[in-house]
Amino acid sequence: MRWATIPWLLLGLAAAGCTSSATSVLDSAVERPRFADSDPQDFNGRTPHRHEVHGIDVSKWNGAVEWHSVRKSGVDFAFIKATEGGDRLDSGFHAYWQGARAAGIAHAPYHFFYFCTPADVQADWFIANVPKEAVHLPPVLDAEWNPTSKTCRLRPEPPAVRAELQRFLQRLHAHYGKRPIIYTTVDFHRENLEGHFPDHPFWVRAVAQHPSEIYPGRNWTFWQYTSTGTVPGVDGDTDINVFAGNRGAWRNWMASVSK
Repeated sequence: MRWATIPWLLLGLAAAGCTSSATSVLDSAVERPRFADSDPQDFNGRTPHRHEVHGIDVSKWNGAVEWHSVRKSGVDFAFIKATEGGDRLDSGFHAYWQGARAAGIAHAPYHFFYFCTPADVQADWFIANVPKEAVHLPPVLDAEWNPTSKTCRLRPEPPAVRAELQRFLQRLHAHYGKRPIIYTTVDFHRENLEGHFPDHPFWVRAVAQHPSEIYPGRNWTFWQYTSTGTVPGVDGDTDINVFAGNRGAWRNWMASVSK
């Protein structure tokens, strides 16, 4: 990640949306923790709590979610698992996105990519199960390795990985009219995505180091900074994320992806 200057923010949003460069103008943001965390990190002083816009990501494993309590706690957005591979629908998806919408929380469905199923089959499955009204924010492609999978541990070569991901992204963009977000992890990004997909917003996982240290050259729009957070309305540990820019940039980014 490269820190840009204030004129970058003033010039407006890039095609991929607001990026991590906007964090350089967050000097007035509140730095005290927004949410409790059972295993907090200090990120060498680059605390995610300087960011004004926080969100969660959930799947069926989070159980019942009281979305109005979540909203009241200060959550602005939610990424909600929808599908996996070409045959799995998360059992919590429909209740979650409808609950988030009713509570006024910006929300987006995400798909966990499965490297043993063709991209077109996965895109067909996602489209068949995710109505357009569930896609408030752009849909998300979750691209990471799954070494614990009992059915697929295939790791294609990077060009094959990128070709399959590109096909999936193109299909979703064409159907929903929104350029998808890419979620990824450090190892997967390093092996497959570094230097690629510059036009897509990135949501990066970095729970022990600041993204600037482990995603070189990558501007990011969302940062998943913990998997051990506590959010009122959600039982147990919760993944918590921040948006790269301040609240004004969030409003601008929301307007840009709502078109």
